[in-house]
Amino acid sequence: MEMATAKGTRDGPSVPEWRVTVPEGASVAVEHEAARGARAWAAWLASRALAFRDMVLGFGGRVWRIGADDPRRAVHGLKVGLALALVSVFYYTRPLYDGVGGAAMWTVLTVVVVFEYTVGGCVYKGLNRAIATASAAVVALGVHWIASKSGDKFEPFIRSGSVFLLAAMATFSRFIPTVKARFDYGVTIFILTYSLVAVSGYRVGALAVMAQQRVGTISIGVSICFATCALICPVWAGQELHRATARNMERLAGAVEACIEDYFAAAAEASGVKQPSSKVEGHRCVLNSKASEDSQANLARWEPPHGRFGFRHPYGQYRNVGAAMRHCAYCVEALVGCVRSAETQAAAPGHARRHLADACTRVAVLCARVLREASGSVSAMTTSTILDLAVADMNAAVQKLQADMRALPSTLLLAEAGSAEPAASTAPLIMDAAQLFTVTSLLIEVSARIEGVVDAVNTLASLASFKSADEEKASEPVINPDSEESGGTRTMKALEQA
Repeated sequence: MEMATAKGTRDGPSVPEWRVTVPEGASVAVEHEAARGARAWAAWLASRALAFRDMVLGFGGRVWRIGADDPRRAVHGLKVGLALALVSVFYYTRPLYDGVGGAAMWTVLTVVVVFEYTVGGCVYKGLNRAIATASAAVVALGVHWIASKSGDKFEPFIRSGSVFLLAAMATFSRFIPTVKARFDYGVTIFILTYSLVAVSGYRVGALAVMAQQRVGTISIGVSICFATCALICPVWAGQELHRATARNMERLAGAVEACIEDYFAAAAEASGVKQPSSKVEGHRCVLNSKASEDSQANLARWEPPHGRFGFRHPYGQYRNVGAAMRHCAYCVEALVGCVRSAETQAAAPGHARRHLADACTRVAVLCARVLREASGSVSAMTTSTILDLAVADMNAAVQKLQADMRALPSTLLLAEAGSAEPAASTAPLIMDAAQLFTVTSLLIEVSARIEGVVDAVNTLASLASFKSADEEKASEPVINPDSEESGGTRTMKALEQA
């Protein structure tokens, strides 16, 4: 870089000029750097666009799977939209808006907070909200009348004192188990409505009109929720509880059977290691089902009679069946832990396992058979005559297993005596026998707890008046194959009669 002096001009003196000497080829290098930077930015933008596309596609796939697994969830969204569209008419139509006044917004809020996935949940929230709102409005009007007769000096104290006492008593009632289970939402709405009406009544003259409009709009919203939820693709909490109970019983049966199969399959392999079956984890759904069962049983009590679920259907007994299954699943959990511990040790197949393999496998198969028969009885709502026979076969297999366990010490002594290296083989033999003894004892305990599940199912069948299998077959329509009617017509008539 060098400085040169420019020549002067007529407009002014000369101005110094700066000249930069650029080496030959430098401009080409600058152009290459600019092109490289542009390509880097383009690659970065392309990678970000691809990542965004993958994220959107992944999210869309998950949403699609949620709807495909249970299409009723998508239908539930449509039902909520329909209910909100119906209540919005009270705002868009002048005659209806004039009838309810500015309180029409309470109809929209009622639909938003009351509409639930199941009919039982919707009825529970709707009735609690309607009854709590009406009772709070009546009590608030009574307190307002008393406060207005007491004079301007004592009126604020009466209102504040009533809010304090009623809010404290209602909040304390939520700790009562019965109130907590059935009326918790209603108590909350009672506190909210009474506080709003009582406080606003001190400044609002037409308190009765305001309370009447609020009760009326909430009743309209609750009615629309009931009609939409119960008449359009209803989801009944009682049926969900019923199906979940039968499904959990089936998974528990698969877990017991797969657990014993994995244990002896791992022992039969030379390496002693086998990939566990996916059915082994089926008992976990039983262990985690208590909260869902309690919620569905409480909501099912609010549902009207539907199908084979009468007005006083024993939904509470389903919780007893679930408790018996969890009592059994805890033992299965311990059994799974012992099996995994034996698999990780990779013990070689021993005489003890070979001695009890057939007996243990038979007991596990019969335990699973009993649970599946009980599951089928609950699912079909019929009393199974095979269930008692299955329990008898299971008990006979357990007795045979206990006899084989009593004969195990003599078998181990004979195996040790016939071994070429008694001192070296004694320790592994004892370890293998201890593991097998633990697994076998837990299996016997599982069979005993399965009898508790059967007793709970029999109690449910008695309380719910399950039909016998013979009565169920007799009630099915008999189709004459020689009839002139087509097969499709016969099928339709059979379905209508069923």
